[in-house]
Amino acid sequence: MARILITGGAGFLGSHLCDHFLAEGHEVICMDNLITGNIENISHIRSENFFFIKHDVTNYIYIDGPLDFILHFASPASPIDYQELPIQTLKVGSLGTHKALGLAKEKNATFLLASTSEVYGDPLVHPQSENYWGNVNPIGPRGVYDEAKRFSEALTMAYHRYHGVETRIARIFNTYGPRMRLGDGRVVPTMMAQAMRGEALTVFGDGKQTRSFCFVEDHTRLVRKLSENVSNEIVNVGNDKETKIIDLAELIHKIENKKFEPKYLPGREYDHKRRQPDISKLKKLINDYPKVSLEEGLRKTIDQFKQKIK
Repeated sequence: MARILITGGAGFLGSHLCDHFLAEGHEVICMDNLITGNIENISHIRSENFFFIKHDVTNYIYIDGPLDFILHFASPASPIDYQELPIQTLKVGSLGTHKALGLAKEKNATFLLASTSEVYGDPLVHPQSENYWGNVNPIGPRGVYDEAKRFSEALTMAYHRYHGVETRIARIFNTYGPRMRLGDGRVVPTMMAQAMRGEALTVFGDGKQTRSFCFVEDHTRLVRKLSENVSNEIVNVGNDKETKIIDLAELIHKIENKKFEPKYLPGREYDHKRRQPDISKLKKLINDYPKVSLEEGLRKTIDQFKQKIK
């Protein structure tokens, strides 16, 4: 049985990781300051191997006893959140990562950083592989999140090279699924909420911009395998099937049996045109890849969202 600290453990991704590691018989310490996390995401857990600590990881982190793994998922992650919380986003990417890495060094624990596809910015290379350095605007609307994650990657590699900390960096691409907040501003929950309320789905620009959507069950399994079976690597984690936003809107209408009548709005200058991971490295390292289709994952997600709408 391993002893695992998950920062941001009451968030969307973190809470699913708590469930996964507990189901495998491990001891899980969930740490979250609940700025964007939600205690409801972990309220169902009934296990003597689960512990919740309300704490801001930008401050000194104290954990009694040994730790085997630290999964650093603490950070605002949606555009609405990091634009409303720009300073907190920068602090958790810098100070929070520093504190978590310091704890990993102290405990001789393996450290996994939850990074993001946003480190690639508006990519000039397609699809994006791990050796692409990106095209990021450091002072644009997304800059606080993009640069916080780029700094956290640099700090993680510095702790590995200078202190010998065992690290992994997971660059996460557009994960979706149950426990996302309906109003967090990301495209899947936004469109689902609109469809369930009978509203027209808003599409910015012509809707031909693309994303690559990975269902949370796939994401959780892949991250677990990376944490245990891969050493000191940077790896894209996501689904390599590219989807146009207009096609996503049409599929959500189909699932909800609604007439397809999108509402087109002016394009946003900071909206990246294409996003698709090259996951050949992921497949090679862990011999696994996302398996849930977009339609299947959306149907599973809508079932839970309908309970929130009622």
